[in-house]
Amino acid sequence: MDKFELQKLRDLPIEGVAERLGLRVERHKCLCPFHDDHHPSLTFSVSRNTFRCWACGAHGDTIDLAMKLCGEEAFREACQWLANEHSVILTEYKPSETKPAKPFDGSRFERYFEHPWLSPNACKFLFEERRLDPAVIRNCRLNSFRDWLQIPYYNREGRLIGIQSRYMGTDPAQPRFRFPSGSECSIYNLPVLNLLKEGEPLYITEGCSDCWAMLSAGHKAIAIPSATLLTRKDIEQFSIINSQLSISFHMYPDRDEPGERLFLQLKELLPNLEHHQLPKDCKDYSEYYLKLKMDN
Repeated sequence: MDKFELQKLRDLPIEGVAERLGLRVERHKCLCPFHDDHHPSLTFSVSRNTFRCWACGAHGDTIDLAMKLCGEEAFREACQWLANEHSVILTEYKPSETKPAKPFDGSRFERYFEHPWLSPNACKFLFEERRLDPAVIRNCRLNSFRDWLQIPYYNREGRLIGIQSRYMGTDPAQPRFRFPSGSECSIYNLPVLNLLKEGEPLYITEGCSDCWAMLSAGHKAIAIPSATLLTRKDIEQFSIINSQLSISFHMYPDRDEPGERLFLQLKELLPNLEHHQLPKDCKDYSEYYLKLKMDN
């Protein structure tokens, strides 16, 4: 990689990279994943395209963020993840002593999701805090290993193409999210497309949690990891879906500027995309789902 290619990675929108890595960014802030944070202390500078935590001191650019959150010690592997996730083409990186990054081999991990098991921490998060339908969680094949909730990503044909691991323990030294090398964690829950009938609604959500809530409410849904960064690969997939399926598209955008901006971007790709308004006291569909559960 030359300095111009590295600059392409550093120029990726920092908040979009953060959301691709699973962080929840609101008003240029989020909970810091590098320490036990209860009030958002990690801030993003859009003008400088950097992040900084005012509590623990973690700071850097997009590459630093990917290295920390992916649990990658190797600079090259973090760069390759950024390039893969955001459709940036890199020339071959050599020195010769450096081994090329290994592609994701789903067959190595498939057995972990054949008979998934959920730890007490995972059950508390999914069923007590989020009140999600256990059948939905089984169908999505969520698994846990020690203090990690493992979220599998499948392509439309049902092949495992990536895993997002979310830390649910209390060790502040652990990264909040991890991804095996080469994981493709783009549009989530693509196999649901094979269950859609002609004219049936498909809901587009922001993030896995909103998708689980939508599925638990009885709707068919897919999820985009980031409201602030719609990649070229995402756009291509939506164009294919729109051309192949005679369905209607629906969305409850998050009640913030990135959510509305994402809706407008998708509306250009999907002209029949229908906007649904969340209540004023709900910032996203997960909160709306919980409100409905509490009211019933």
